[in-house]
Amino acid sequence: MSIRLLPKTLVNRIAAGEVVERPASVVKELVENSLDAGAAHIEVSLRDGGAAYICVTDDGGGMAHDDLALAVTRHATSKLPGDDLFAIHSLGFRGEALPSMGAVARLTITSRAADSGDADDAWSLHVAGGDQSAPKPAALACGTRVEVADLFYATPARLKFLKTTRTETARALEAVQRLAMAHPHVAFSFDADGGAPKVLAATSGDLFDARLVRLAQIMGRDFADNALPITAERGEMTLTGHIGLPTLNRGLPDKQFLFVNGRPVRDKLLLGAVRGAYQDFLARNRHPLLALYIELPPREVDVNVHPAKTEVRFRDAGSVRGLIIGALRHALADAGHRTTTTVSDFALGAMRPGTGAGTTHFSSRSSSPTRGLAEDSLRYQAPLESTPAAGPLPGLQAVPSAAAAEALPEDAESYPMGVARAQLHETYIVSQTADGMVIVDQHAAHERLVYETMKQALENGSVARQGLLIPEVVELDEDAAAALVSRAQELAALGLVLESFGHGSVVVRETPALLGEMDIAGLVRDLVGEIAAMGDALSLKERLQDVCSTMACHGSVRAGRRLKPNEMNALLREMEATPHSGQCNHGRPTYVELRLTDIEKLFGRR
Repeated sequence: MSIRLLPKTLVNRIAAGEVVERPASVVKELVENSLDAGAAHIEVSLRDGGAAYICVTDDGGGMAHDDLALAVTRHATSKLPGDDLFAIHSLGFRGEALPSMGAVARLTITSRAADSGDADDAWSLHVAGGDQSAPKPAALACGTRVEVADLFYATPARLKFLKTTRTETARALEAVQRLAMAHPHVAFSFDADGGAPKVLAATSGDLFDARLVRLAQIMGRDFADNALPITAERGEMTLTGHIGLPTLNRGLPDKQFLFVNGRPVRDKLLLGAVRGAYQDFLARNRHPLLALYIELPPREVDVNVHPAKTEVRFRDAGSVRGLIIGALRHALADAGHRTTTTVSDFALGAMRPGTGAGTTHFSSRSSSPTRGLAEDSLRYQAPLESTPAAGPLPGLQAVPSAAAAEALPEDAESYPMGVARAQLHETYIVSQTADGMVIVDQHAAHERLVYETMKQALENGSVARQGLLIPEVVELDEDAAAALVSRAQELAALGLVLESFGHGSVVVRETPALLGEMDIAGLVRDLVGEIAAMGDALSLKERLQDVCSTMACHGSVRAGRRLKPNEMNALLREMEATPHSGQCNHGRPTYVELRLTDIEKLFGRR
């Protein structure tokens, strides 16, 4: 069969498949055009998730008669004045969006140029299935209104790939919200199927602060209350935005918003940098909340990689990754032991009577709540002081006194973490602060402290080891034992010295001194799993978080261990001095802080 040129209508429909994937794609392209036109207010309206009708109206610069006819011609654009593909200062420039919509739907554009002297000088143009009509006079106060009806009527096979109306509406709303995050000084209105419109009022003032207000409108007050500011620069590249504390996390990465020169993107490089910055603080299946804005010269980034304009390519990807990781880690370190307000809010909600989570659970050993609390739950300082404990906590400098309460200064309650007053269920430390109380998960808190100390020791190249009086033999299968022995030199640098001991066994001769007494066999078996997961391509130091976190978990004080008051206070003081101590190695909070005013509200005192 001989080669032939495809008909123009078919070419346009094929090209439309790259640009118009679903109604949300149409909404995104049209809103970007409105923003590029300088609009201060943008209205978006949908019916049937956008499949039946989409309308985007703005008060931007608008178009004159001649421009309107060219707007629906492929590869015609006003956004590339110098014909330089690496000097792009707009959100969209390919000149494919409007022709693609006209190729697969019924497209109507009504517009009036802002510099037109005649208020009635508006024009309307209609395109259906690629067939274009001539512009006709119309009535429009200002700006542009674009209507897209019967999406994919010219390519009906694509309709079956659309999801439910609810899903398509949600995708369209998300597209609007992403653009709204980058342009807080623009007002947006979104309504679907005649429902109550979702309005994002324009914010005023400094762009950095205005963005946080807009983020609060979209992501909620919890994010705004627990967001850390990001401001960094490297050469001509700047990074700004806000990131959530590690304890404010989600099971899906759907609340990570990234922008390059005002353009929302979904870039693997940027997402990988975010994961790298948070790897010390979150489990693998948890994700932070954030919004980051990268600004750099247009020549340093190629935004013409994909027709949907969601992917970019950086000229110096290493610098971009380094800037993101460095800025985020610095902000997280400055946060100290701070944890999210949502933790205390959830705790207070659980305590309020009449709520589903408010049921108080008492000890099963006693049918009397009062006797259960007195005899089973609380361990007061006086009896604790005389009760033998299982040796000092590894990695902590104990408060140098037999009676912790007397050893601390008179203003001890002014310490951020307060003074230890009790231990609940031999798991939770209760401390009194100047204006409330703090409940600490002793295992989670100590795990973070041990982990941070191990990291510091590794950076200094001096992980202290302790020899075992009786080396411990651990039985494994042959493959696991061989994999572990192959990493023996790397494990020795981490303070764990082991060697082969026959078929399917290893013998552990030294352990990190920082970990103290621990379940050596359990640690070794967990490390086998970590090594198997990372494969041969990565060294243990490259997976520092996983290996050290596993060791720290085995070396930290366990739940169920009774602590002396001086040990509890030593733990609190270390938490105050240790960065990131507000969350354990898996992103869970290590403590809950309850203000006295909130406690008084629980009892009707306020």
